[in-house]
Amino acid sequence: MNRLLFPFLLGAVALLAPGRSFAQNKPVLNTAPPGTTPVRRAPAADTANVAPTIPVYTPAPAAPQPTAPAALPQPSQDSPSGLELPGREQERKAAQQHAEQYTKLFIYSGFGLGYSSNYYSDGGIFNFSISPAIGYRLSDRLAVGPGLSYAYVNYSFGKGVPSLNLNNIGVKVFGQFRVIDQFFVHAEYEVTKAELPLVDQYNNYIIINNQIATGTRQVQSPLAGVGYRSQISNRAAADIVLLYNFQGGYNSIYSNPVIRFNFLFNIGR
Repeated sequence: MNRLLFPFLLGAVALLAPGRSFAQNKPVLNTAPPGTTPVRRAPAADTANVAPTIPVYTPAPAAPQPTAPAALPQPSQDSPSGLELPGREQERKAAQQHAEQYTKLFIYSGFGLGYSSNYYSDGGIFNFSISPAIGYRLSDRLAVGPGLSYAYVNYSFGKGVPSLNLNNIGVKVFGQFRVIDQFFVHAEYEVTKAELPLVDQYNNYIIINNQIATGTRQVQSPLAGVGYRSQISNRAAADIVLLYNFQGGYNSIYSNPVIRFNFLFNIGR
């Protein structure tokens, strides 16, 4: 009996073994393939209790405005056609600078130096003068004006005779005419209350107590010459003037040539 049961049991085991293997390889539902992460679905949104979105009004962008056309050149006194010719702007600026430079009124002051031999002796005559004045321009070329003058004169005589130091005060009028560029001619007429050494009828100095006697007299001094102007700015300039004194001899208080250095300052408009 035992011999029959043993083969039967072996056969049953052989039949059941494949089925178990098949059961182990059967795929399981709702499982992800090996090596992947299962994806969870988000729950559906509950739209029943959500307030409806109110649309916001957005205005349409404004249409671009047409640009105004460029202003046309307007006619003026300087440009009747309204067109700006090449170089016209430079000319206008130069004219404005010229107008600032040549105002009607100006202060004209300076100082002068002169030296000459003594007309009646072996010595010499040295003079230093200052002459403030007010000028008025009749045009950009012609100017006139009044002024004051002061001159210091030193007379030396030689031969051991003491020198003289004399002071002269006067009034004058002057005129200037610009010839070309910065060159001009200058003329003035001066009346001075002058201290002068006295001479006798033979043109010899009168000596009193070993000192040459002096006296006061009125002297007219006509002067004329040329000058050059160096422009410092629109308002200021410096002149060098070379003059000749047409009143020579005993009645002269300026020895030739008369060199003056003047300064000009424009005032007003």
